[in-house]
Amino acid sequence: MRVSRMRSWSTTTAYAPRRWVRDGSTTDAPSQIESGHVQELLIESSTMSALEPLPVTTSPTKERVAYLDNARYWVMLLVVIGHSLTQFTDMDSARGVYVWIYSFHMPFFILISGYTARRYMGDARQVRRIVSTLVVPYLLVETSLQLITRHYTGEPSPLLLLSPQWLAWFLAALFVWRLTTPIWRALRYPITTSILISLLVGLIEVPNVLALPKILGFLPFYVVGLHMTRERFERLADPRIRAASVAVLGSALLICYTYSKNWQIDWLLWKQRYDEDPLGATAIEGMSQRAELLAIGFLLTFAALSLVPRRRSITTALGGRTFYCYLLHGYLIIFLKLQFDLFDDMSRFGFAAVVATTFAALVVANLLMTKPVSVVFRPVFEPKLTWLFRDIPKPSPTTPSAGQTPEPTGKRPAGTP
Repeated sequence: MRVSRMRSWSTTTAYAPRRWVRDGSTTDAPSQIESGHVQELLIESSTMSALEPLPVTTSPTKERVAYLDNARYWVMLLVVIGHSLTQFTDMDSARGVYVWIYSFHMPFFILISGYTARRYMGDARQVRRIVSTLVVPYLLVETSLQLITRHYTGEPSPLLLLSPQWLAWFLAALFVWRLTTPIWRALRYPITTSILISLLVGLIEVPNVLALPKILGFLPFYVVGLHMTRERFERLADPRIRAASVAVLGSALLICYTYSKNWQIDWLLWKQRYDEDPLGATAIEGMSQRAELLAIGFLLTFAALSLVPRRRSITTALGGRTFYCYLLHGYLIIFLKLQFDLFDDMSRFGFAAVVATTFAALVVANLLMTKPVSVVFRPVFEPKLTWLFRDIPKPSPTTPSAGQTPEPTGKRPAGTP
């Protein structure tokens, strides 16, 4: 079934039409858009205050958008590579790539998560999906990783289930961001507010409950994602913006590779007070550094988003299963590190070890996004929990209000990897 033509933002400069693909059906993108550059989108995002009207119904749809799944696929590759190269950050050949990836891979993922969470209204179905696909996986992953680490280190430390140590922090963040979505829809200046929170949180001591310092630090990317529209994503397809994006990403990689050995990479973790070691910055220095990271994160995120393919391909199917890759790749890294000391043994090979690790990370990431993996682990990481919840009456079909196009979110709650 064809989807109706979307309205364009403006009619000043023409460019070749793009397509927003969804399960075999295609939607013609506007044939004309306003000219601009990647930086303009960052400026516009700071002025957006009104969200699109809420959908009449929040009942889930089974359709998936090819562009979003393609985006998830490519950023998941960066996630796995980045986590793998963490073991070699003392080496200049790995440090530059690591800094480049960590400058925007989580902002990228979080912005997409915010966009796909725009439909959240807190109804019974959405709460049920949050519990089954965020809370349960969080408890499972955090408990198991802490037990595995304790087994290898031999330290009888207590389980700290509310203080995520690694991968599970993102599940906790999605949980908190999702529940606070109505707040960001109600505020008059949500983007400005979120930026101020991100800048100020580094000045005070914030407990690491559910990774709260990172949640508040990365908050602007989620809130901007809530304000993104399909037309704004389509605008990124302008050939001039895409050409500029290649230059921006390439220049950023070159700069990171050349100068990162003198940088304090702990800034990229977004979890410490500014005056805390090893950051050791004053309030002004810390806020300035955080502001720079926000600007760089937005710039590189929009640049990367402009290069994501719009058409359906094999990466689309794989991108629909990034959830399992995100949760499972950490177990493999920990096992190889703690059981075999593999990364320490490889480090003596220098640049060759970095290349081999990157290649292995790409292979493993693609394997973990295959259908057999999702079939095996779906009952584990996405339990139905029918025994826990009351039956929910099926909603009657509702027609979206005029001017609205339903946004597909897939089976999992919006924003899950």
